[in-house]
Amino acid sequence: MINLKGVSKQYTHDSYGLKPIDLMIDAGEFVSVVGQSGTGKTTLVKLLIAEERPSTGKIEIGGWDITDISSHDIPQLRRQIGVIFQDFKLLAKKTVEENVAFALEVAGEKMARIKQVVPRVLEIVGLGQKVDRYPHQLSGGEQQRVAIARSLVHRPKILVADEPTGNLDSINTQEIIEILKKINEFGTTVVLVTHNREIVNQLRKRVVTLHDGLIIADEKNGKYRL
Repeated sequence: MINLKGVSKQYTHDSYGLKPIDLMIDAGEFVSVVGQSGTGKTTLVKLLIAEERPSTGKIEIGGWDITDISSHDIPQLRRQIGVIFQDFKLLAKKTVEENVAFALEVAGEKMARIKQVVPRVLEIVGLGQKVDRYPHQLSGGEQQRVAIARSLVHRPKILVADEPTGNLDSINTQEIIEILKKINEFGTTVVLVTHNREIVNQLRKRVVTLHDGLIIADEKNGKYRL
């Protein structure tokens, strides 16, 4: 599903976001990518969604070589990879329903499909009763659920969650993790990028540890050891 071979990202002569790494993630896996700030986690996310290109190596997503992907093909890639960020990135003047529908509208989907898909994903994240609320009327956890729903509307094969609970309290954090686990049970590959030790150790799933741009550990039922 995800295959990185000898992938590195060099920003300046002596500054690396990632040093050459090899990483394979199978379809349907739930993988936590951990490490302290500046270890390469954000660089890895940007490479997976083609926000940046690698300096060396090869990146394949679902058998598709995206190493030198053209700007024309990036929207197609982004429909295969849903992304959730720490800061939600919701449109303040649109309702919950409109925020989620907007992701389909910009992709040119027909209104009939939008009306069919949006209620389904809002039910998955537990917001079926709050479709007419605006972001400022929601808690932080609810706003993140809207962001998750928006990432699911294209039925992506992969979901990348970049510090999705960084701005949330422990209760909302737990609710978001349960939603991610449910999405994974539906068959979606989940890549959780986090520095939250408690979450990682509770999941008891595969853990990839980055340090100084390198993978220093890759454990099937791992823990956050740094």
